[in-house]
Amino acid sequence: MARLGLCALAAALAVPALAQTPRPRQIPQAQAAQAGGEDQQFFQTATRLVAHGQREQAARLARARRAGDPSAAEILGRLAADRGDYDGALAVLGPAARARSTSEAALELGLLQLTLGRKAEGRDTLTRIVDAAPAFRTAGEVLRLARAARALGEFQAARSLLLEVDRLAREDPVVNTAWGDLLLEKYNRSEAERSFQAALAADPQWAPAHAGLARTLAEDNPPAAAAEAAKALAIDAALVDPHLLLAELALDNDRDADATQAVEAALAVNPKSQDARALLAAMAYVDGRTADFDVEVARVLAVNPAGGVAYRVPGELAARRYRFDEAAALARKAIALDPDDARAYADLGMHLMRTGDETEARRVLEHAFALDGYNVVTLNLLKLLDSLDGFKTFTDGDALVRLDAKEADVLKPYALSIVDRALATLSQEYQFTPAGPIVVEIFPKHDDFAVRTLGLPGMLGALGACFGRVVTLDSPRARPPGAFNWHATLWHELAHVYTLQLSKQRVPRWLTEGASVYEEGRVHAEWARDMEVPFAHWYLRGEVPKIADLNAGFTKPDTIALAYFQASLVVGQIVDAHGYAGLRALLQAYGGGLDTEQALQKALGTSLDALQAGFDRRLATRFGPLARALAVPDDVKLAEVRDETTARDLAAKYPGSYPVQLAAGRALAAAGDRAAAFDALERAATLVPMATGSDSPHGVMAALALKAGDRARAMQELRALLTHDHTNVDAARELARLAGQAGDPALVWFAEERVVTLDPYDPGAHTTFGRLALERHDLPIATREFEAALAAGPVDRASAHCDLGETYLAAGRKADAKRQAMAALEIAPTFERAQTLLLKIVEGQ
Repeated sequence: MARLGLCALAAALAVPALAQTPRPRQIPQAQAAQAGGEDQQFFQTATRLVAHGQREQAARLARARRAGDPSAAEILGRLAADRGDYDGALAVLGPAARARSTSEAALELGLLQLTLGRKAEGRDTLTRIVDAAPAFRTAGEVLRLARAARALGEFQAARSLLLEVDRLAREDPVVNTAWGDLLLEKYNRSEAERSFQAALAADPQWAPAHAGLARTLAEDNPPAAAAEAAKALAIDAALVDPHLLLAELALDNDRDADATQAVEAALAVNPKSQDARALLAAMAYVDGRTADFDVEVARVLAVNPAGGVAYRVPGELAARRYRFDEAAALARKAIALDPDDARAYADLGMHLMRTGDETEARRVLEHAFALDGYNVVTLNLLKLLDSLDGFKTFTDGDALVRLDAKEADVLKPYALSIVDRALATLSQEYQFTPAGPIVVEIFPKHDDFAVRTLGLPGMLGALGACFGRVVTLDSPRARPPGAFNWHATLWHELAHVYTLQLSKQRVPRWLTEGASVYEEGRVHAEWARDMEVPFAHWYLRGEVPKIADLNAGFTKPDTIALAYFQASLVVGQIVDAHGYAGLRALLQAYGGGLDTEQALQKALGTSLDALQAGFDRRLATRFGPLARALAVPDDVKLAEVRDETTARDLAAKYPGSYPVQLAAGRALAAAGDRAAAFDALERAATLVPMATGSDSPHGVMAALALKAGDRARAMQELRALLTHDHTNVDAARELARLAGQAGDPALVWFAEERVVTLDPYDPGAHTTFGRLALERHDLPIATREFEAALAAGPVDRASAHCDLGETYLAAGRKADAKRQAMAALEIAPTFERAQTLLLKIVEGQ
C-alpha cells in the first residue's frame, strides 16, 4: 500500500513542466544503508512516544541520555518549540548543532530558525546537513536529509531521498507521514491521503498522520476531516494544527464561538503559534474588529518579523468569505513582509483570477512558479490561463462571455441571450446595477472549470461558480447530455452577482445560494424543484435543520443539495413577506457588517426565531401532505409487493400512500393487468406529481403505453413528466419523435426546444426546431437554430446550408443567403434545392 502511494507520488511530482524549474544546486547522493545503532533506536523510540502523545515520557527518556547527545537535544528542543518556548529550544539545540552540524538537533534548529524568520541562519544550518549527504547511510539519516532538502525548497531532491528511505523502511509511519506532508504542501491531496493512510495502517496511533489526513479531507469531506482531527487530538492534545483545522471548519459553518474555542485550545498548547495568532487575526478582520486584528498581527511579527502568515491567513479567510479584492490586498501585504513566500504569491494569483484580473494574475503566478515550481495549483492555473488564450471573447453590454473556440459558434447565441436576459431581469428585480465587467467563462472540460475555480481538478458535484464579477461553469459538453441544464446553471450563477455585490461580498452562503435557486424558479418553476421530493423525505424524517444551522448543510456531501433547496424556500418566504425591497435591504444590511440577527432586525423588522417559526408553518403547509404521501405504512414491505393479489389489496388499502401505489402499479403491470396498473400509477402521480425519472409514475406509464402501442397516452405521460423533469433529454427526444409521427407541431416544438437546451450539439434537433420556427415565420429563432445546426456538424451539410440560406433570404439577407447557397453547391454541385435557392436570389436582385 505504501509503495503504491509512493510510486504515484513520484509520477505526480516528476512531471515535465516541473522539471523546467532550475534548482539552486545539486544535492550529493546519499548512500543509504540499513544500519541503525543505539542512538538511532533511542531516537525512534522517543519519536514514537511523541507521535503517540506521550510527550513527558519522551522528555524523561531524552533527559536520561548522556550530556550533549544531539538526538536527545532534538527531542527536548522540539518539545520546547511545540510549547512556544523558542528561547529554551534554541538554548538546547544550538550547542548540540554546533557539536554535530548534521545531527537531528541541527535539523530541528534549522527548521526553528526558519520559523522565527531567521532565514539566513536557518538556510546555513540546513545547508550544512545537505552538504554532508554522501556520509548519510541509515534510513534515519537519509530522512533527515530529505526533510532538510524540503525546507530549503529542494523538492525534487526531497522526493528522490524519500523514495530511497521508503526502500529501506517501507512501513515506517514517519516516512509515510513525511510523504504525506510533502504532497499536501503541493496540493496533491489524493496521494497525500494514501500516504497518511499507509502511515496509519502501520501504526493507528500515529497522531501526526491523523492530523495530516484531516487536512487532506477538509475540502471535500469536512465531517470526515473533523473526525480525523478529533482522533489526532485524542491521541496527542498538544498538536496545534488539528485545533486550527477544527476552528476553520467551525468558521465555515458560522460557529464563531466554537472556532474561537478551538484557537484558544491551540494557544494553550503554544501561546506563540504564528498560525493560531494569524487565524485569530483573520477572524478579527472578517468581523471588522480592526483593533483586535492589529494586536494579533503584532503578536505574529513579534515572533517572526518576516511573518507574512499574519496577512496571508486573513487573506485566505477573506477569500473563503468571497471578499477577493480584500484578500488580494492582504496577500500583497504578506509578500511585502516576505518577498520569498511562494505561497503568498500563489494565493495572490488565485485571488486576482477571481476578481477577473487575469493579466496581473498571470504575472504573479509566473513569479510564484519561479519561486516554487512544484506547487500544483500554481502550475494548473498557469496552464489554464494558456488555454484561455484560445477562447473567443464576446461583449454583451457590460458582460464579457468567453467560450472555447471549438464550441463558440454553437453556444454563443444561447449564452449571450441568457446573460442579457438575466442581467436585465435581475437588475430590475433588485433595483441594482452590478459593477462590471461581468466575466462569464464556460468550459468544455469539467476539470478546467474546477481549476479555474479552486486551482485543482475535481469538484465533481459542482456545475458553476460566481466570485462577484466572475462567473464560471461547465459547458453542456463537459458532462453527458441530460446530466444538467446549463441554462439554469448560468442563470443561477448570474444571480449570485447581485447577492454578492449588494452585500459587499458578506452574504452568508445560505442566503446567496437560496436566492440563486429561487431566481431559477422565477424563470422556469421546474428549474428550482429538482430536490422537492428528496426534501419531503428529509422533512418526513425530521432532519430539516434550523435556519441558524443551515450553512453547515453546505459543508456535508450528503446534505448539500438539500441545503440549496431549503435555502430557496427561506428566500421565497422572505420575498413573499417583504418583497424584493426586503431581500435587497437584508443583503445591504449584511454589507454593513451586521450578523444575521442584526441584519434581520434592521432590514425586515424581525428576528431569527420569528423567521424560523414562520418557516416551520410554511413547511407544514407545503410539505406535510407530501411527506405523509411519501411515507411507507408500517405493515408494508415494498420489496414483497410482487404478485397481483397483494398489489391489488395494498393499493385498495392505502390509496394515499405514494410508494404503495407506485409499487402496486409496477406489480400489476408485470402481471399483465394494464388497466389496474394505470389506476394505481395515476393515483401515485396525483399524490406526488413532481416525481421525476423513468421510474416515476409518469415515466412508468409512458413506457407501458409505448409497449401497448398507445402513442397518444405515451405522449401525454411524457409531456407530464417533462413538466417537472427539466433535464430528462431522453424523454424529450422520445416525445419529439412521437409528436412528429403524430403531426403535432406544438408538442414537437416543446420537445425539441428542450432537447436543444440540454444538448446543443444535436444538429438534428436544431434542424427540426429551426424548420418549425421557419414555418411560424419566427426568423430569429430559425436563424439561430440553423446556424447552430451547421456549427454542430450535421450529417447533410448541403441541406443545412440551404436551410440557413432560405432563412437568410426570408429575412432579406440576400448576400448571406447567396453564400450559403454557394457553400451547398460546393458540397453537391447538382443539388437542386441549392440551385433553386441561388436562382431565387439572383432573380430577386
